[in-house]
Formats: sequence, C-alpha cells, structure tokens
Amino acid sequence: MAKISACIVAYCDYDEVCTAVRSILAHTPGPDFRLYVVDNASPDGCGEKLAGTPFGDSRVEVVRLPHNDGFGSGHNSVLDRLDSDVHFILNPDVVLEDDILDGMADWLMNHPAVVMATPQLHFPDGRIQHLPRRKPRITAMAVRQFPVLVEKVGFFRRINERYTMQDEDLTKPQPIEFCTGSFMAVRTDVFRKVGGFDRDYFMYVEDADLTQRVLCYGKVYLLPQFTAIHAWHRDPVRDKRKFWMQVRSMVLFFKKWGFGSSPVPNNP
Repeated sequence: MAKISACIVAYCDYDEVCTAVRSILAHTPGPDFRLYVVDNASPDGCGEKLAGTPFGDSRVEVVRLPHNDGFGSGHNSVLDRLDSDVHFILNPDVVLEDDILDGMADWLMNHPAVVMATPQLHFPDGRIQHLPRRKPRITAMAVRQFPVLVEKVGFFRRINERYTMQDEDLTKPQPIEFCTGSFMAVRTDVFRKVGGFDRDYFMYVEDADLTQRVLCYGKVYLLPQFTAIHAWHRDPVRDKRKFWMQVRSMVLFFKKWGFGSSPVPNNP
C-alpha cells in the first residue's frame, strides 16, 4: 500500500476546516498517514484555535505561518517534510465519505504513467461539479467570469462545456489537462521535482500552472470511481477584490504558457 500524506491550507473559517480534518481522519485509517493543516496567518484567530484543538489523532500536525504568502506558498511550506509516495492537496471545504485517499494512491501506484489525479467532486446536494478541464484558454476563462451568460447564451455555454470536458465520457477514468487544486493527488517525488506551486501566484490559477508543469513528467487523470463533497464557494464571482486577483493570475498563466490549446508534452 502506498504511503500517503495530505495538506489543507486554512485561512479563517475554523469550523469548516475542522469538519474537513475530521472527515479525512475518519476515512483514512492508515497509521503512516500524515495530515498537515497549515494556517495562513488567519486574522480571525483560526490558527490559534486549530493549534489548540484536540483532534484525538497524532497523525495531524498544525503549522502556523507568520505571513499569508498565498495558497500555493502555504502548501509549499510542508514540501520538505514529506516522505510519502503520494501527496494530497485538499481544500478546507472538502468532506470525505469513504476511504478514497488510499484508493486513489494505490491507483496511481498501479499506473506508473500517471503522476496526478483528481476524484469526481460533488456539491453537498449531490450535483456534479464540472471541474476536470482542458488547458485554459483565454476565451473560456473570460466567459466563466459571467455565469449568467454561460447559463443563458448558447454560444458561451458551448465554450464552457468544451472547456470543462462535458463532451467526453467522464463516467470512466479520463486524461485531463487541468487538475483542480481543491483536490489533487500527486506523486510526491514529482511534486518535489517541480518545486511545488509557483509562488508568483498568490491565489487562483496556480493549480492550472502546477498541472502544466506536472504534465512534463506524466499524465494527469480524472478518477470518477472516487468521489468527495466540495462546497466550492466560487469567491471570485462575488468578490471584486478576488476577481481582480484572479485576473492577475490569468495574466501570469498566459504569459508563461501562451494562448494555445495544446497541452504540455510528457517529457521533463
């Protein structure tokens, strides 16, 4: 069985983080499992509360960072501590209902050409989230900033459906070009080789960038036989400051990877 680790980066919302942590511990029985909960200098005291919370499980380690340098940097802070075969990058709004971490890790180890994977995520009400994607293109990412247009205008809806691979059979394992940062399983050695997340991204699109770099070492897959719940708050749609933060990250991505649709070839 593969040795696994996981990391959640928290920023405020103590109760949600605790729900995620407890669900992960309850559904991941391996004694060698290690769960890092990194607090990104939450201003509401979340980090202090987490450090003082008796989760009743020695497999949890709370890491309190003095500064918030972004989502990716928070995950990178534990990179040097990892001694696992497969590492999971998880959002604090994810809830497990089964032991899928072990299952996904074993699937990866049994498919040596695959270096990263994501499960099928669902909203709490059971609706499927269309998170597996093709390589980002500026038209698709621009359209997605206006969900009303995507819902009501056929042209925009078709752009979004192609971007989110709704023209493929996603009921079986499929290669993808953009793995969501809300739930990633990545070979730890590959995560270390690429240096973790690019610190130039504070938040948003850093998962697309990481996927492109990981694709240099192998394939990335959707594994729909594994499922989890993801609240998916969609902050950029509601928050102007976070919207412009996402725009900045999009500019960084396209400057780095170009505007074409071709994925990165599988060679380092």
